[in-house]
This record gives sequence, structure tokens and C-alpha cells, in this order.
Amino acid sequence: MIEPHAPAPPGAPPPWRGPARLPVRPDTGRFLVLACVFVCAACGLVYELELVALASYLMGDSVTQASVVLSVMVFAMGIGSLAAKRLRPLAAAGFAAVEVTLALVGGCSAPALYAVFAWTGDWGGLWANGPRILLVAFSLAIGLLIGAEVPLLMELIQRIRRQDAGGAVADLFAADYVGALVGGLAFPFLLLPFLGQLTSSLLTGTVNVVAGGTLVLGLFRRDLTGRTRWLLPAATVAVLGVLGSAAVLVDDFEQAARHALYGDDVRVAVETDVQEVVLTGGTRGRPLGLYLDGRLRVDGRDERRYHRSLVHPAMDGPHARVLILGGGDGLAAREVLTHPGVHRVDVVELDPGLIRLARTDPPLSRLNDHAYADPRVHVTVGDAFRHLRDTPAAGYDVVIADLPDPGITASTKLYSQEFYGLARRVLRPRGRLVVHAGPVASRRRVFWTVETTLRAAGLHTTPYRVDSRDTGVTTGPDRTEDTSRTPRDWGFVLAGTAAPPPLRPHHDERPPGRPVPGVRPSTLVHPRY
Repeated sequence: MIEPHAPAPPGAPPPWRGPARLPVRPDTGRFLVLACVFVCAACGLVYELELVALASYLMGDSVTQASVVLSVMVFAMGIGSLAAKRLRPLAAAGFAAVEVTLALVGGCSAPALYAVFAWTGDWGGLWANGPRILLVAFSLAIGLLIGAEVPLLMELIQRIRRQDAGGAVADLFAADYVGALVGGLAFPFLLLPFLGQLTSSLLTGTVNVVAGGTLVLGLFRRDLTGRTRWLLPAATVAVLGVLGSAAVLVDDFEQAARHALYGDDVRVAVETDVQEVVLTGGTRGRPLGLYLDGRLRVDGRDERRYHRSLVHPAMDGPHARVLILGGGDGLAAREVLTHPGVHRVDVVELDPGLIRLARTDPPLSRLNDHAYADPRVHVTVGDAFRHLRDTPAAGYDVVIADLPDPGITASTKLYSQEFYGLARRVLRPRGRLVVHAGPVASRRRVFWTVETTLRAAGLHTTPYRVDSRDTGVTTGPDRTEDTSRTPRDWGFVLAGTAAPPPLRPHHDERPPGRPVPGVRPSTLVHPRY
């Protein structure tokens, strides 16, 4: 609300259309408004990237999560811009209210999303979609508030000094786009690595509310009513109190959420340059659990069965030189080393932090039988796709792809026809490649897409599956925290360069059943998982 003015003479513009009563020169006032536009744009983009990054980590499939966040947010920005037209007579107070609300909603979005995932993400029914519902709700709310900023800022900048609409729009959007650039670069290179997702979200909200409150109280204070002049500082202090308290308690919150997510026996929780790695159990008779980005990759109760089924069929034949793609936990290397005649094992792992834990963590190194202490094992830190491109042809007897699930966007290229073509190139004439291809019973199309893609790359295939119903758990790339949807089998494809390699069952390997008709290979430009 603005203060009442003296009655305007006939034909004069309404008071809120007149020039602002500033405590500084107009040029300085314009500069301060544009500086606020810059800061608010940077904060808005950080909120957006926070939602995309956290949703991708919690729910996987970064393409889907980014599409949901961006599309909903852009749509909401349009609605917010239209709604803000009604606030133009109260531009200063309206902008302050928008910034206070945006700082609270945007700053708390990441902690709230993480809390819902940790405490309700594995429930059935409606709560199973709790994180997705909250993601859409936050995207909608933040988009509405960001969209409302521009019309209000345009009104404020015109209140300082009238200029043609095109020039005002150019100045406003130039500051907005440069701020978005800074926010977009600050998030992955400064905020995320040094502060983490939750703290950086809270800090961004703090910067946002300080910038908006300072601009309105310092520059447009005379446009506010007496009531608004004390309500705005009170609201600003309250939001700063909420964000500051959350920042102080963020470590305790993360620990409580981690226990809710992983159980009470979390031993190690580290953020590497690639992912979050959590180790549970492994002591006092408790089975070891290895979680990568919230997904259980290793369960001590059944991992030996999984890795034996993955490795041993491929080792029937020449196996002097073996390449393991992924498998940074050392468990596939452990199974390879049980075979006599192995001269060299090359492990290519993207995450050096996981390698370090596999070497130094006592329970995990015991589980992998200290595979990395064997002089035949050589580790390369890097991307599997790039490593295959740089590897000389016909260098390996066996290639073992111990990789994340193909449904995770970052892994899709590692299940493509181009990737398998590179793997075929590094195999010797009688070489064999084995690939984890997802559960057969619950995701048949994914499994047969992997098999079809291998054949399209010129390899001869022998698909097989291993049931895990007798153990009651399923580890490996397919594991989910929703036990009602946990796969009850593993699917693999054994491939050879010359002829379909024979499958000699070592445990319970058996044929996977009829292929799914009409399945086409997956490529880099047309992923089909």
C-alpha cells in the first residue's frame, strides 16, 4: 500500500504513476534497481537448478526431472506475470512481498523435497509419489513468484525516470540475463561443491530476501504506508530467522534424514565429486550395504550371487586380460581373480572416492577380498565410453560391464549401440562381453532392448536370467527402496565376437523366455530405455 497523496489536479496521472520520491539521484536509483534485478535473477536460476539437481538425485532420470521443472516453471512465470499486473499500483510493496515469499519458498524447497523423500519416499499409495508432487508444487510456486518480478520491477524503474518501453525492457532483461548467467555458473562450480544442495538453497534465499528488502526499504520507502514500513522489516527478519535456523540445523537434519533413508547403522556418508556414497552395516554381524546416490547397489546378503552370475559365465574361455567397466566397489574384480590364468585386470571407474573406500574401508575391503591389493589389478579413473575410444583394438579376452541401470540418464550412453561397438573393437577374436541388462520379469522391454542393441553392434548374444526369490532381496543396479517394486531377478546378456558363447550354468542361470517383439536398438541420438 502507498501513502495517500494530495488530490491530483484534473488530468494529472495517478500518484503511483508519478515520479518516485527517491533519497538518491535518479541515475543511482536506476543502477540500484538493475543491480537488484541482477541478484534476483541469479537467485531464481539457482532455485531452478537446485530443484533439477535434487530431483535427479532422488528420483533418477535427469531428463524427465529437468523437463518437468523447466516446463512447469516457465508456464508458471507467464501466469505470474499476468497476475502481477494487478499489483502495479502497489509496485514497491508488491515487489517486497514477492521477494519475501520467494526467498522463503525457494530457500526451503530443497530441504522440504529431501525430507519428503527421506521420510515418505518408500511408502505405498499416494505417498509413493510425494516427492514428485512436491517437485511440481515448488516449480509452480517459484515460477509464479519469479514471473511476478518483471512487471513490478518494470514499474519501479519507470517510476524513477520515464523512458521508452523498448529501452526500459532492454535494460531490465540485460540485467536479468546476466544475473541468470552468474547464478547458473555459481551453482555447479561454487555453491554445490562447497556448500552442498541444502545449505546453498538456504543461502540463496537469504541473499534473495536481503536484496529485495534493501531495495524497497532503502529506495522506495516513501511509497510505503506506515503499516507496510514495519510489516516488511518484520517479515524479512522472520524469513531470515527461518533460513538461518535451518542453516544452523542442516547437519543434524541431514543426519536424521540419512538415518530415516538408510537405517540406523550408517557408518560412512561422503559426497564425492561424482555422487553420494553411503556405507551401512558391515560390523557386528550386520550385512554391508553400499548406496550410491540413494540407491542400494550392494547388499551383503546377496551380492556374491549377483557378481558370480555376472562374471563367471564370461570367464569360460580365454581370460588372461580382463576389462571391468564400472565395478568400483571391487566385487566384480574379486570374482575375476578367483579364476586361474588371469594375468591383468583393468578397472575403469568414474568415481575415485568409491575406489578409495573400496581400498580403505575395512568391511568393504574384506568383502572384495582386498582385490585392489592384487598387483594384477590396475585402476583407471575416468569415463568408460571415453576409455573404450582410447583403448587399442583387440586388447582383452573379457569385458565386464558392471554399470548402473540403463534407465538412469547418465548411464544410457553406456547401453548404446555405439558403446557396444567400441567394446567389440577391444575384444580379441574369441573375446566375450557380459552386460547387466535389468530385471527380466518387471522390465522385459528394457532387457530385450539391451540384447537387441548388442546384436546391432555386431555381437552374438546369449541372454540369461537369475532369480533371487529365495533370498528376498535384490542388490545391484536394479535395487529400489520400494520393496513392493524391488525386482526379483537379474537379467544378463553374454555376447561374443564370433559365435553365440555357450552358457554353462554356474549357479541358477537359465534362459530369459521369449523376446519382446518389435524392439529396436538404442543409440546415442535415439535412446530407447
